[in-house]
Order: sequence, then C-alpha cells, then structure tokens
Amino acid sequence: MTKSKNMSRRQFVAVSTAGAASAATLATPAIATGHVEWRFVTSWPRNLPGPGVTAQRLADRVGAMSDGRLKLRLFAASELVPALEVFDAVSNGAAEMAHTAALFWQGKVAAAPFFTAVPFGLAPIEHITWIEHGGGQELWDELYAPFGLKPFMAGNTGFQMGGWYRRPVNVLDDFKGLKIRMPGLGGQVLARMGASPVTIAPSEILPALQSGVIDATEFLGPFSDMAMGFHRAVKHYYWPGFHEPNGTGEAIISTEAWNALDADLKAVVENACRAENAYALAEAEWQNALALERLVKDFQVNVRPYPEPILDAARLAAKDVMASFSAADDLSSRIYRSMQAAKDRLGPWSNISQAAFFNARQIK
Repeated sequence: MTKSKNMSRRQFVAVSTAGAASAATLATPAIATGHVEWRFVTSWPRNLPGPGVTAQRLADRVGAMSDGRLKLRLFAASELVPALEVFDAVSNGAAEMAHTAALFWQGKVAAAPFFTAVPFGLAPIEHITWIEHGGGQELWDELYAPFGLKPFMAGNTGFQMGGWYRRPVNVLDDFKGLKIRMPGLGGQVLARMGASPVTIAPSEILPALQSGVIDATEFLGPFSDMAMGFHRAVKHYYWPGFHEPNGTGEAIISTEAWNALDADLKAVVENACRAENAYALAEAEWQNALALERLVKDFQVNVRPYPEPILDAARLAAKDVMASFSAADDLSSRIYRSMQAAKDRLGPWSNISQAAFFNARQIK
C-alpha cells in the first residue's frame, strides 16, 4: 500500500491492455466452496492518489478481514466498464460492487449529489455525522433501492479546491461562456453564473485541458490534482471549493450480492468501508498539505482566493439551485430537508469549535 503513494502519474494513468482483455472474458463471479469473488469496478484510473488508492485499499481490507472468504477483484476505469457507467454495471449485474462518487449520478437520480457534496453544504466531518447520526444513510438506502444498490461511505478526499483556470477569474463576467469540467450541483451553480459546465471522466480531464476543449476544471484537492498533472496545463488554482466542500467516495453494492452474503461478511464489508473512510480522510489532509506546498514552490502555481463578489454570486446561485429540491419529488425533498436540518444543527457548533479555534490559532 505504501508503494502506491509513490507511483508516478504515468504509472497510474496507464491502463493495461492485457488487463482489459482478460477482464472482457470475465462473465461471472468466481464462487468456490465457502468463498466469494466479486467484480469490483471503479471510476478512477488505477492507483490514482486519493480515490484510486482508496479503492485498492478497500479491496485489500475486505480480503484480509474476511481471511480470503470474500475477494474483490478490482477493475479500474475502462478495464471492465467506462468510468461513468459503473452505477449501471452494478445495477444490471455486470459487476457486484463499485467505487465511485454519488455526484456522477445526478442525471439518473437528481438527489444523488447530496451524498458526495452540495455547494456551500456540509464539511467532511459534518457530512459523516449526517450520514451516521442524522438519518442520511437511511435516505441514501431508500434513494438507491429502486436500482438494486446498497451504498456506503468508503473514502473521503476532504475539502476540495475551487478549480484550475487557464486565465484568472477576477469578475463575474469572466465566467461567461467559460467551458469548465464540473459535475454535480456545482455545475448548475456555475451555469447560473454564465459558465458552460461539462461532465467528463477523470482520465479525460488533462487531455481536454491541454487541447483547449475545456478552459478550466475542478477535480479534488492538491494531492490528487497534482497527480493528475493539471499544473502542467494551467497555472491558476482557486480556493475555496464552495461547489464541493466534501469528498465522500461511495461503495455501491448489488443488493442481490449483498443479501447473499453471510452476516459476518456483511459486517466485514461495512466495517472495511468505515475504516477506509476514516483513513482516507486523514490521508487527504496530510497529503493535500504537502502537495499544496509543492505546487507553489516547485511548479509556480498561482494559488489564489476567489474574489468576494464571485463568492457572493455563487451563494445566490447556490441558494436557487438548492431551493429547487424543496419543491421536488417527495424523496428528493426529504433528502434536502434532512441535509439542511443537519447543517442547521451542526453549524453553530462548527462555528464555535473548529472555525473559532482555527481563527484563534493564527498568529496575528
């Protein structure tokens, strides 16, 4: 596992032709006496620092904790199915499990992005608290049930950055016609600000930036972004990531495969997801700090805050986007109200605990 942290971008972006060929011949999960093998597909390049490493670690955890009784055979993006088709692959039985992000499924399930992040929404610990203690998991289960899927939190890349831009964005007019890769509800916010958001798979972002197909992109935090090589194409890196203040990765499991597991193996999967969720969040905090320093010192990236007028416009646009859920279908409305209630409950405590302390800790 430690080796994967030090892999080059060339190594993790490369997709093995032989691996893809062998994957294509795999039709059914291997089941031996007392042992189960699941096809585990992901939306990430193999060993991508952050979510790609999390997916591999999760497979390793499940294998070790089950003493080999449950094996997750991992297929990175496009090795078995394309990155943005893993939801359908698990739903239709082409795979038993996936590692991905809920915000990709907005076109299928309008409220899905709530289970990754929403603009100006919950911070990482607040999000985990909502899922675990505020009724979020039950609503998530209900949302995915019609697709035959059981979701879990499984990794977190922490606070996100605002994005990479070819040119500085100093005023609101700079967003007009801007082609930016931004999926989820954040893309809807920027569309209201005049931008033209697009959704493309992670492995396609850098070529799109280099060729000029897009003018800007967001992805994750400095750790994963540096590994993806965005700093080689553009140099303006903005904060805060108001569009996505949290980075929950999801494990989605076929309910048929899930229900076929013995109770102890269900406990293994659930607790492996919980363990990876906590470990990955801590890793993200540490590695993002290191990567941010390198981006500035070694690669001369211009790390800058969004101007306040742009944040003001984003808040207003986000308010409109989020309000649309209050009048949506019953389940979407309940998810919106539940998340908003968690934000209202946790916000005052976050303000006088974390926010106040971080402000007090600064040397004036």
